[in-house]
Amino acid sequence: MSRHVVATIEEIGPGERKIVEIEGRSVGVFNVNGTFYALRNQCPHAGARLCDGVLTGLVTSTAPGDYTYLRSGEILRCPWHGWEFDITTGRSWFDPARTRVRAYETAVEADDPVAGDELGRSGYRAGPYEAERYEVEVRRQYVIVHT
Repeated sequence: MSRHVVATIEEIGPGERKIVEIEGRSVGVFNVNGTFYALRNQCPHAGARLCDGVLTGLVTSTAPGDYTYLRSGEILRCPWHGWEFDITTGRSWFDPARTRVRAYETAVEADDPVAGDELGRSGYRAGPYEAERYEVEVRRQYVIVHT
């Protein structure tokens, strides 16, 4: 599984999205109340840029005139034909068993994980000497998408 640093958490505020390119695929990364989700930016119906669609929720009713709005910001509506998808799973709202868009695993990590991985892949090994160290404070967190 590949890891891709796509943003800091400050770059994608609650209720916002960022569309990124990962390994030649367009992916939308969404922040829903501090939880991050990533979906392929292509509607399975007609290929629209799905992640440009409206974020909405669900309306339920127990009786006429009695409505409840649920899951605010968790339903993504395709901008072309209005097909709706659950951004937490990628499943369609109208046919969840058969129609879905690819959902990617996300994580929030306190430092840039790629920097350490690149050193290891390049053959870098720690030597016998140690330098004086200073305490470091991490002020940013990065949003990671796993493909």
